[in-house]
This record gives sequence, structure tokens and C-alpha cells, in this order.
Amino acid sequence: MPVRKSEATWRGTLKEGGGTMRLASGRYEGPYTFSSRFEEAAGTNPEELIGAAHAGCFSMFLSALLTEKGYKPEQIHTAAAVHLGAGPTITKIELDTEAIVAGIGVAEFQEVALAAKANCPVSKALAAVPEIVMSAKLVG
Repeated sequence: MPVRKSEATWRGTLKEGGGTMRLASGRYEGPYTFSSRFEEAAGTNPEELIGAAHAGCFSMFLSALLTEKGYKPEQIHTAAAVHLGAGPTITKIELDTEAIVAGIGVAEFQEVALAAKANCPVSKALAAVPEIVMSAKLVG
């Protein structure tokens, strides 16, 4: 399996400084600051990138589990909300998923979605987060 790489550079003090985060693929590079992380200023932050990674991993893993069960998912869309609390620490991640999957019942879909939440690699890596919640619904 390949090793994926990213990097970050920070210059200056915590509140007055700033930095950039970059994916080794070159597909993303963006600035981050104290304000973009702990307030609502322009720029990105590590939590936003963690949310994107978690949403992407979960959606892909859910697709794999559904495919293993003989279903052909048409679309899986997941939004992730990463809550940063005192410490600072990530206190909660909310995954909100909508999927179009022909032929599956609601109960079975919920069971598979819970398995994806528990077992996708990013969920496993984030096991120290006190609360990861998920809502999943079939649409279409």
C-alpha cells in the first residue's frame, strides 16, 4: 500500500503567525492562521482537512461494504462537522450521509453504515475522539 504525505509550515508566534498546509500530490495548498482555526477568519485549518478526510474515507468504505453485500451504490454524499473544544481538542465529529442505493432496506442500510463508521481507516485513526456520531439516510 502507498504511503500518503502532506506537509505544513508555520512561521511566527501562535496568534500573530501563519502557515500553509500542502498535500504532496499538489492538489491542495492553503493558508492557515490562529484566526482561521479558532475563530471564523478566511483560510483553512487542520480540523477542516480531517473532516474532509473522514467524509471521504467513510463514503468510500460504505461503498465497499455495500458492494460486498451485492448492492451497487449510485451515490454516497457525506458531510463531516469536526468540533474543536477546550484544550484544544477534537471533542466530536458528526458524519451526515445521504446515499442512493437501489434495493436495500433502511434497517440493513443503517447496519452497514454503522459498520462503515466503526471500521473505515480514518475512523479507526480518530478513535481518541470522545464522540463520533453518524446519521445516514437513503435518498432518491
